[in-house]
Amino acid sequence: MKKSLLCIVSLLIVLSMLLTACAPAAKTDTAVKESATKEPAASKNVGLQMDSAKVAPQFFNDADYEESLKQMSMQPLNPDAPVYLQYLVENPTDISKYPQYAEFAKKEPPYNVCFSNAGVNNPWRVVGYVDMREQVEELRAKGLIKNFYHLDAQGKDEKQIADIQDLINTPGKCDILIVASNTSEALTPIVEKACEVMPVVQFDRYAQTDCPVVSTRSIGGYAFGIAGAKFVVDQLGPQGGNVLAFRILPGVDVLEQRWGAARKIFEENPQINVIGVEFVGYDSFKANTVVQDYIDRFGKIDAVWMDAGGTAVSILDAFKDAGAKFPIIVGEDQNDFLKYWKENNLTGIAPTFATYQWRTAVLAAVMFLQGETVQKKWVLPQPVVTKDNLDKYFNPDMPPLHYAACGCEDMTNYPDAWKNVDINKYKDVIN
Repeated sequence: MKKSLLCIVSLLIVLSMLLTACAPAAKTDTAVKESATKEPAASKNVGLQMDSAKVAPQFFNDADYEESLKQMSMQPLNPDAPVYLQYLVENPTDISKYPQYAEFAKKEPPYNVCFSNAGVNNPWRVVGYVDMREQVEELRAKGLIKNFYHLDAQGKDEKQIADIQDLINTPGKCDILIVASNTSEALTPIVEKACEVMPVVQFDRYAQTDCPVVSTRSIGGYAFGIAGAKFVVDQLGPQGGNVLAFRILPGVDVLEQRWGAARKIFEENPQINVIGVEFVGYDSFKANTVVQDYIDRFGKIDAVWMDAGGTAVSILDAFKDAGAKFPIIVGEDQNDFLKYWKENNLTGIAPTFATYQWRTAVLAAVMFLQGETVQKKWVLPQPVVTKDNLDKYFNPDMPPLHYAACGCEDMTNYPDAWKNVDINKYKDVIN
């Protein structure tokens, strides 16, 4: 018995020694530090675990995603019209369908048009607002607009709400109100309140309500997100790669939809490794710094997806400064990015959110007041810039921050108004 126990104990000691010999050596402090400087290559989609990767569910649903995907292949139902008056979906309406606006239907031009604007606080909005103001002046010259009141919310929900309330409290000032919401949910109650007393046209960023008489924009956020994400997936191929995503800000329907659509596509393709999702606004310095940080951490970034292209050139400069290969990139139709793309033969794409929708909103407002049939849900075409049509959109004679899909080339002051933008001219109310 004792002999058996001694044999068992001896056997256990031998096994213990063998296991210790086979175990990996403990990392030195230096090794631990080195391993902490790079994310493990096998760690997939770590970026999708970040708070910034969340999609606000009230702004995203699969039915709207599929509808936008379908619209991306549609042709305009009125192809002979200028692009800023084309529409993809038949959804007709006119002022006679709104008995509560009978007093407005009786009015003859010229009209008083009010515009509550989220802000003129980034290049896309500047170009769009120039489009709008030049369209206003053309309509004024035709005797269709008398006063145009522009209320700039300066990117603040509370100011935009107060601005619209002031208009509601001043009967007779506005024959129609155009709204581009700063953030969607915050503006919904005041937009609905405005609808009770005057016709409302919304475009760009929508309030979450059907009360406006016209809601117009190009296909929208889903299409933007789909175009960019599909391009990234197709270019990376089955081997996949590291993708870094940039966002502007949360809580805006069209921006949530851009990222929501891209995230859906990336999740459906497990070879895509989303290493980060970062909010940078339109801050070029911050975007540049984020790229440097991710190159240091991951060693390689194969593709960059963006929900807006304002900082694209700064991001590309960060790769250049780091001596890294340019990534596959999703930008936008901003002229400086198109120039950089062309000069560096990038692998890129530029989904657009066409700035011509700004002039469509004014035209729709006046047409509605005149009793013309317009589209209640006015879905404009949404072009995509690719390597095959890059030369069509890039204009070396336009300034760096000009957006190519302005649809403005047929207006009287093109290109001068867009070349020499005096933004102060466009902030004032003109009577």
